[in-house]
Amino acid sequence: MAKARREASPGGPRPAPSAAARRRLSKEGNLWLATVRPNGGAHLVPVWFTYVAGELYVCTERRTVKVRNIEAHPNVAAALEGGDRPVIAFGRARLVARPWPAEAVQAFRRKYDWDIGQEGASVCLLAIGPSRWLEW
Repeated sequence: MAKARREASPGGPRPAPSAAARRRLSKEGNLWLATVRPNGGAHLVPVWFTYVAGELYVCTERRTVKVRNIEAHPNVAAALEGGDRPVIAFGRARLVARPWPAEAVQAFRRKYDWDIGQEGASVCLLAIGPSRWLEW
């Protein structure tokens, strides 16, 4: 099976995953998120996510290792669970200020029946802007 790579050109628009990958991103429940620890080691965790308007969104507790790692080093990688048809995104993550984008809140409600907009201050929303996608 051939690899497909989609990368952003300097100053250009963000790349988009294939139509098949977008369908999987809209339906699959878990994403593996890799962040970088302060010592340079990897931290890998499964998370719930949505893909809206070219960004991956993750809602999580504010006091998690992944959030601390992203605050110190925003480069991340994320992959869908199915290793037989990989979809991998590389990019930078950031904390999203409230009020959170309505499209992201609605996407979590549709996908997980979870109203993240009702969560308290201990929860935050991460946005990942992919600069590269790999699929095969």
